[in-house]
Amino acid sequence: MLSTRCKMAVKTELRKLGLHFVFVDLGEVEIMENISEEVKEQLRVALHLSGFELMDDKKSVLVQKIKNVIHDMVYHSDEIIKKNFSEFLSEKLTLDYTFLSNLFSAMQGTTIEQYLITHKIERIKDLMIYGDLNMTEISWKMNYSSVAHLSTQFKKVTGLSPTHFKKMKELRENAIEETVI
Repeated sequence: MLSTRCKMAVKTELRKLGLHFVFVDLGEVEIMENISEEVKEQLRVALHLSGFELMDDKKSVLVQKIKNVIHDMVYHSDEIIKKNFSEFLSEKLTLDYTFLSNLFSAMQGTTIEQYLITHKIERIKDLMIYGDLNMTEISWKMNYSSVAHLSTQFKKVTGLSPTHFKKMKELRENAIEETVI
């Protein structure tokens, strides 16, 4: 679940089944009562039909929590993290980073760091295409130590420098304008 609309859809399905919930958040629901396996299966089917997945395996839930922390940090937070990400994640989830890292890698086939970098680069692309921030502001917003560090990582992931990526965007915009005229 990534949006308010998603949360509303999940709340609707819970209400249809007569389930009372404490909260519905990104990737997490706390239901007040214990539910039978039959009701759990009904919920699983209802959520699946709405495009969601019921995760009751503790490892899957924890991996989803890691993804939610990353998503929230990359897309919704303006907080500048003063420590390295491993410490930040450990504190946020109150678990040892080595444990989190090993679990995530085993279940996702990629490291937490690589997952974080991939999402940061996608967010940087969005900021470059749709935002009005310069590279210094973007590097600061995305918790990079410098524009050079951001640029190096951007090129490693995309194969393009940020400057070349921006030029490609401008060329596309010009081509669209020319076809409209």
